[in-house]
Amino acid sequence: MTRTAWFGCSTGVAGDMLLGALLDAGADLDEVRGIVDRLPVDGWALRVEPVLRGGIAATRAVVLTPGEGHHHRTWSTIRALLADAPLPPRVHARAHAAFLAIAEVEGALHRVPPDEVHFHEVGALDAIVDVVGVCAALEVLGIDEVVGSPVATGHGTVGAAHGQLPVPAPATARLLVGLPVLGVDVPFELATPTGVALLRTLATSFGAVPPLTVSATGFGAGGRELDDRPNVVQVLVGDRAATGGEPAGQPTVLLEANVDDVTGEVLAHAIARLLAAGAHDAWITPIVMKKGRPAHTVSALADPAQAAALIALLMAETGTLGVRSQSLTKFPAPRTTEVVDVGGHPVRVKVTPEGRVKVEFDDALAAAEALGVPVRDVLIRAEADGQAARP
Repeated sequence: MTRTAWFGCSTGVAGDMLLGALLDAGADLDEVRGIVDRLPVDGWALRVEPVLRGGIAATRAVVLTPGEGHHHRTWSTIRALLADAPLPPRVHARAHAAFLAIAEVEGALHRVPPDEVHFHEVGALDAIVDVVGVCAALEVLGIDEVVGSPVATGHGTVGAAHGQLPVPAPATARLLVGLPVLGVDVPFELATPTGVALLRTLATSFGAVPPLTVSATGFGAGGRELDDRPNVVQVLVGDRAATGGEPAGQPTVLLEANVDDVTGEVLAHAIARLLAAGAHDAWITPIVMKKGRPAHTVSALADPAQAAALIALLMAETGTLGVRSQSLTKFPAPRTTEVVDVGGHPVRVKVTPEGRVKVEFDDALAAAEALGVPVRDVLIRAEADGQAARP
């Protein structure tokens, strides 16, 4: 069994909304508070409020920090807070990964090393409780795998420590790179850096609800009531069950286009764009077309709900005059995603029930570059730790 949480983010995502959704789905508030309370910080309280958003009953998670003021913490300070707390291993690894993602993005934006990044809104105590609280709630519910929907973003401007910023804010926009997004005509910030960082580092895939036996649902409320839609994040919690006989498959669409007038650089860019837009996989196959002309087939595998958007993208990037499609069924192997620590850096690994361990190469590469060691050394250590973390 793989315990899975799918988050629906059609009205955006924020840390408090994710936390509210998990509490609404049954995560015990006292247990969540107990885990967060292991942090060596005082002066906070976590409470829940039953609210309505667009007529939907939802839970709003409210973090109270009287006397906190405008406290700005560096990434190195927050890393030390996490290291000093006796958190469950997965809670520590997940929270560490979320803050590290924000630190790397903020460092790139301000051209400073991640350790020197001063978190403003994200470094405040309420944001720390949100992040660790979400990770604690996942642990209380026994969640092994997180899946996310495309993330909605609004438009306009938002006030921040650096003044009025465009929506999505620069840090949010960078955190959204590689994730499927959905622009909606709402003049507010719908996706926050904290929410996107959590979703980016927790989710192993994005798209429609995966095959689940659903056991619990919940809605986490945002602070604002919107005019034309409920301001909530939805969560479905359930199990991916092993089945006898033929395994349950997932409907998938295969999109293909033959092109004979596109350069290698454009083809490579097209593949990158397809993957960034949410394709499950994308690849190029050399072929020979009529009159003996060398050419290529550009292929993409995707959720049926993404077909229209990916067809338009494939046509725009390659200039092809047509795309064909086939309806297929894919049979993904059951797996859990664990996070292991390599030299203080989180590395995700996928583990099958049979014991196969697949290390996320991008995580391993980032750890290797930070540690100044060959990436193969990180891969070996992460794989060994992944074997030890088998459920």
